[in-house]
Amino acid sequence: MASPLYQSIELLSHEKGIDPEIVVGAVEDAIALATRKYYKTVENMRGEMDRETGEIRAYVFKTVVESPELVEDADNQLALEQARELAPEVEVGGELRFYKDTTPLGRIAAQMAKQVIFQKVREAERDTVFNEYAHRAGEILTATVKRLEPMDVIFDLGKAEARMPKREQSRLEQFSVGERVRVVLLRVDRAAKGPQVIVSRAAPALVQSLFQSEVPEIYDGTVSIRAIAREAGERTKIAVVSRDKDVDPVGACVGMKGMRVQSIIRELRGEKIDIIEYSEEITTFAEKALQPAKVSRVSITDLAEKQLEVIVDDTQLSLAIGKKGQNVRLAAKLLQWKIDIKSEEEKRQEVEQQMQAMTGGPSTPIEQVTELGESVMEKLIAAGITTVESLADMTAEELGEVPGIGDKTVEKIAVAVRHYFGQYEEGEERPVPTPTEPTLAKGEEAIAAAAASDEAGDEVHSMTETPEEILAAQASDSGEAEEVNDFSTEDIAAVEDAISDSDANDANDAREEGIELDNDTVDELVDQAQEFSDEGIDEGRDRG
Repeated sequence: MASPLYQSIELLSHEKGIDPEIVVGAVEDAIALATRKYYKTVENMRGEMDRETGEIRAYVFKTVVESPELVEDADNQLALEQARELAPEVEVGGELRFYKDTTPLGRIAAQMAKQVIFQKVREAERDTVFNEYAHRAGEILTATVKRLEPMDVIFDLGKAEARMPKREQSRLEQFSVGERVRVVLLRVDRAAKGPQVIVSRAAPALVQSLFQSEVPEIYDGTVSIRAIAREAGERTKIAVVSRDKDVDPVGACVGMKGMRVQSIIRELRGEKIDIIEYSEEITTFAEKALQPAKVSRVSITDLAEKQLEVIVDDTQLSLAIGKKGQNVRLAAKLLQWKIDIKSEEEKRQEVEQQMQAMTGGPSTPIEQVTELGESVMEKLIAAGITTVESLADMTAEELGEVPGIGDKTVEKIAVAVRHYFGQYEEGEERPVPTPTEPTLAKGEEAIAAAAASDEAGDEVHSMTETPEEILAAQASDSGEAEEVNDFSTEDIAAVEDAISDSDANDANDAREEGIELDNDTVDELVDQAQEFSDEGIDEGRDRG
């Protein structure tokens, strides 16, 4: 029958979850240390405990060597000849015990022994905890909330305490002392105060375990979970696949009227869960991973770096990206690929830029926009704007910053560029090209310019009319007479002045519009007008 002391040791070992022999060894080491301290010796000393009687003894042991010359430590070694005098059967390498009286050990020695025992027990307890949980990383444990700290939550696992840091908690969850919850064992850290068991409620393994417990098809292997991406307290995306073609993996996880997935959502305190069907084709998988957004197309841009380009409709861009980029971020985690998401408009502009870069880009000289005028062109060229394309890309504010360009000039430039590209607003008349003739009658250009520059709104007369015909037409319009054959010299002179003024206005208009006339052309026009005027005066005098 075991002694009462040994029974107490067994009870203590059971409570601490350690081997009783570890506690017995701690007691024997404590007695040996206390005895050596009491006798103030450096001899090798051991303790010994009798399980039946509970008696504890301490003894010094010496090793037997062959001859006295080989004795290096007289306190711990003994020659064979001398040893056989004490024990005739001893051999070289054997040990001789010399028991010490432990009766004189006092309170100080007992206190020292107590400290040694506690230290040994604590070390054994730490090793037991570490060996118990170190190999169980990723396992789901049921824990009880023991206490709440400012940042951490301490759980009781039964044999040890576990700590859940703030980063491993869900923002939707609040705990109370005594509450039982399921946690994921992340790791066991060795620390100065003992092993630290770290658990989590934010790990994807928790969601996987919940689905295994709620969905029988996952538990029996018919449906398997291929990937999970989670942001605790926000959203989780889980990809599932079925090994049986007659079993819908998504429907199995959702359950009748969503009962299965709703129970998991309640366990996670309302966290959103997206269940998608897994596909070996990465482009198809990417389209499903970005749900609920509708994807236009997916292409692989870099197979080695695992990069995807996803194009969505302009109205689906914000939905595909998600709040603070959460949807596309979770999809990238689920696929283990990098995702570059773009709208249709962004892709179109990118393609246009690439095409322009390949062709060198259009570069139409700004001089092609004839409506601008020389002075405006000079100001634009001085500002570094030399092509029509660069001018068309500029905003009104950017044009207003060009020296010498005001608001009215900005409007004129906008109209000129619009007309250059063939764009006319409602109410604007498109120019009708005038057919060119090989030659014009003498003086016809001057008369046509005079008729076009009539600012008073008078009727435009035919280019072949003489001054007398113009006067006759005016008289007919006023109702004074149907036919007028006689005109005074003053009337004919007035018409000649109008023709002369029209020539001058035509030349000024030509200069303003940027039409360059050389001296020979100007002289020819003047001569034609003068000759025509002289002929009209002579004819009028003959009629008079």
